[in-house]
Amino acid sequence: MWRLLLACLGLVNIVATATPTNVLLILADDLGFSDLGCYGSEIATPNLDALAKEGSRLTQFYNTARCWPSRAAILTGYYPQQIRRDSVPGVKSGGGGKRPLWAPLLPTLLKPKNYRSYHSGKWHLDGMPVAQGFDHSYYLKDQSRFFNPQIHYQDDKKLPPIELESGYYGTVAVADHAINQLRDHAEHFSDRPFFQYIAFAAPHFPLHALPEDIARYETRYDAGWDQVRKERWQRQQTLGLPRNADLAPVELDLGPPYDFPEALEILGPGEVNRPVPWSTLTDDQQAFQATKMAIHAAMIDRMDREIGRVIDQLKTMKAYENTLIVFLSDNGASAEIMVRADGHDPKAAPGSAATYLCLGPGWSTTCNTPFRKHKTWVHEGGIATPFIARWPTTVEKRPTIDWPSHVIDLVPTILDLAGIEKPTRPGIGLFETPKASRELWWMHEGNRAIRRGDWKLVAVKDKPWELYDLSKDRAETKDIAGEKPDKAAELAKQWDSLWERFQKDAQRP
Repeated sequence: MWRLLLACLGLVNIVATATPTNVLLILADDLGFSDLGCYGSEIATPNLDALAKEGSRLTQFYNTARCWPSRAAILTGYYPQQIRRDSVPGVKSGGGGKRPLWAPLLPTLLKPKNYRSYHSGKWHLDGMPVAQGFDHSYYLKDQSRFFNPQIHYQDDKKLPPIELESGYYGTVAVADHAINQLRDHAEHFSDRPFFQYIAFAAPHFPLHALPEDIARYETRYDAGWDQVRKERWQRQQTLGLPRNADLAPVELDLGPPYDFPEALEILGPGEVNRPVPWSTLTDDQQAFQATKMAIHAAMIDRMDREIGRVIDQLKTMKAYENTLIVFLSDNGASAEIMVRADGHDPKAAPGSAATYLCLGPGWSTTCNTPFRKHKTWVHEGGIATPFIARWPTTVEKRPTIDWPSHVIDLVPTILDLAGIEKPTRPGIGLFETPKASRELWWMHEGNRAIRRGDWKLVAVKDKPWELYDLSKDRAETKDIAGEKPDKAAELAKQWDSLWERFQKDAQRP
């Protein structure tokens, strides 16, 4: 049905290809809305920028504000609360929730068209990848050690821990395994389509990066987060995104979502847990913070380089022109500050295995430019992601898609391209212009929101509802709930109705 609609709209070359469309789905972790060059960043991301130039850049694409709920929605097409992968009262749910049998993952849905499915990287779902339908998997479970992970799996079988100084780096290893999976596919299954899912841990904390990558950004952030945010905003205006947005004021009193005061003691006087004006920091604090952002940039730079190697493999196996390539982030940049795993040695080189640094709210505010708030919140800073889709040659180029879309839309999009009748899901295809009445819904840790058309109702946990007209105020700078109480009440009622429905879904076996 969707292919027919696209053909009518002139968006599809209706000359069918002999082979069903391949899919390469790339997911970053804790990447901010403005962290790519094609979304306003100073970080070098030439491979992703090229994909955006060749394909489509979505300006209003949303995730769920947190890692495990987004991954569940991406691979099932359901809101995570429906399938117990975010918290639901009275049901074992959240990060430890088990999906019901009626919510299989995408590889299972693709099997009728003879797809081979491969996974490389982070998982953060219930079950194990191969047991859940993937043909091969490299599962990097240890997210706290980029250089020496202690827990990782090959095809659901545990591998030996990686020793320090072995030359291992997580981002490279994830790309290596994906490339090997694609090579094997080209050699043994070239007559079958593939779904390759790559889930990088970068740039999630701890801030671990290769020394040569950090060196490229060594002094880039000495000017501070206020200046870098201003520069990103200026580039975004030149790029024409996001539309209808001003630069939101910095929320000076908004720190990390979780309080770990002992982490501040471990990290020392250079750490700052509020996005205070850069000029108020001491010289030591400025140096410490500038170094953290240099490592964050290095992690993104390296991820882009590894994506380039994966794309080269697609071209080598002559699959590039018949592959849908999608890139997005699981949530906004993170304001978290903590110390885990092997702890933090303040005497060790920043970004090395002996350190445990987090981005924090100062730079997270910059990475989420021009929006408010961060990962875990459902204001735009927590849920807006850069989204790039490089379509196969059967779909005409559409440089920018400006209407709202959500991670629940990925499964129906992929099933449509595969020629599979999609089962009932709340999502729609990415090229389907949404109805004005379409609703998108969020809740995470008490933070909640609903969007219908350009109206968005949003609230922080235990705080009153706020109302924004995103056609005029995408950055949520002017709360008009008091001016339009009837609209706010209408949307609040619908939020409650959907929440009631999702709780019933979660009860289904």
